[in-house]
Amino acid sequence: MLITIKGSASADDIHKICQLLDLHNLGHCLCKNKAQTIIGLEANPSEEVRLELNKIAAVEKTTPTSTPYKLASLSVKPEKTVIGINEVEVGGDRVILMAGPCAIESREQLEEIAKELKQAGVSVMRGSAYKPRSSPYSFQGMGEAGLKLHLAAQKKHGMATITEVMNLQDVDLIAKHVDILQIGARNMQNYELLKAVGKCGKPVILKRGLSATIEEWLLSAEYIMAHGNPNVILCERGIRTYETATRSTLDLSSIPVVKRLTHLPVIVDPSHAAGRRDLIPALSKAAIAAGADGLLIEVHHDPKNAKCDGKQSLLPKELADLIPDLRKIAVAVGRSL
Repeated sequence: MLITIKGSASADDIHKICQLLDLHNLGHCLCKNKAQTIIGLEANPSEEVRLELNKIAAVEKTTPTSTPYKLASLSVKPEKTVIGINEVEVGGDRVILMAGPCAIESREQLEEIAKELKQAGVSVMRGSAYKPRSSPYSFQGMGEAGLKLHLAAQKKHGMATITEVMNLQDVDLIAKHVDILQIGARNMQNYELLKAVGKCGKPVILKRGLSATIEEWLLSAEYIMAHGNPNVILCERGIRTYETATRSTLDLSSIPVVKRLTHLPVIVDPSHAAGRRDLIPALSKAAIAAGADGLLIEVHHDPKNAKCDGKQSLLPKELADLIPDLRKIAVAVGRSL
């Protein structure tokens, strides 16, 4: 159940409500954001306790919910969430293109790619300054220097920016430099990190874990929302199966399934799902047809010499050539690009 607190409630009022919940052994979490304060309960209380809660002056309403994820549930918030990031709205009628290199490598690399992405009509530029790599000997990113390059490119070209956050101690630093924080697949269930980005105030892209169920994915989103951040963008990036022809198996069915369960926007990363550039166009088209609110595509001006994920990166021109086809599909399903 969710308990919505009136805006006029004092800290003492909220404390007394929490004391009542403790008295009845009801596990709960206090969620505060700019708009409102909500208390999420692990389970629905008895009707007697619910009536008692509704009599409290500081309580605006109580909302029973049968799902383990409360704030993310479509039953609790029937209208879809649209997340505004600068001039971009994720979750609205327009399908949003997010593209850029897997990792920021140099000023020259980022500037060349950013210029071509802007010309192609890309709204959001991705590029990570910190990279989790399977091998400890692989390029791990430029760190804070990369963040500064990303911020400079954003100011020059006017695109919103995304970078991945891996560690608790980096959350505040990254939030100062970019518009959107990304939680990678490996960290989807890093609950302390989810709590931290829940408190940071910036929109968050939450990638689905390699072997995560949809419910586990939504519960991870709930962690972020329960700690004060309603601006969560779900990202399907493929799951691990027995198939070896692709890096992962893109679960296109997750898009309509998630749309029936949650009000949060969902985007698709075809690059990580495929692991190879020749499949990115087909997967991108299929994702838009299935209802994705955006695409997160890796683009590099020199994929053969990329320090990270060159095999799954499109050339800027290849992305530009793909956009007219993506636009046609978006229009066919009642949207724009």
